[in-house]
Amino acid sequence: MEQNKQQSNGRWKLFAVILICAAPLIASYLTYYVIKPQSRTNYGELLDPRVYPIPALGTTTLDGKPVGLDAYKGKWIMLQVNDAECGEPCRKKLYEMRQLRLTQGKEMDRIERVWLITDDKPLETIVMREYDGTRMLRAKPDAVKAWLPVEPNTTAADHIYMIDPLGNLMMRFPKDADPNKIKQDLAKLLKASAIG
Repeated sequence: MEQNKQQSNGRWKLFAVILICAAPLIASYLTYYVIKPQSRTNYGELLDPRVYPIPALGTTTLDGKPVGLDAYKGKWIMLQVNDAECGEPCRKKLYEMRQLRLTQGKEMDRIERVWLITDDKPLETIVMREYDGTRMLRAKPDAVKAWLPVEPNTTAADHIYMIDPLGNLMMRFPKDADPNKIKQDLAKLLKASAIG
């Protein structure tokens, strides 16, 4: 009788020790898969580069020389898409991309700005001069549309995208994005990355 009582107490003690050891694992599982915390440290939406490899976009410079996005490998690429008739939203993004690069200080040389132009119409000279330093490449619109993921009820022209120095599409910023929040994401990316 005494022996059965000791075995029962021993089992309960063993069970309590296992429960104490497993509690953090169970809590983390519940927090991650059941409660799903809403806070995240990045503003832009992370994209899986395996889902969106950079395809052949048929990109050329404005004077018709073939140049792919891989020409800028080794740098972070801020990418925007628009046709040549760059209206106010397009110019706003070009301006923000220029300013965002400048705000990175000594790290700004690690960032390239690329505008994929999705038609063959001529660009306004004033736009070309105002955003000098932005790589302006013509691209096949169907290839761009098939490649770049968009939020519901938006187009690729509504977003700014980030490509990492290895040539992977990895982040998309929302339509009418807050430049201050993009700036914070850029600073984190540059700080965390030893490449580019």
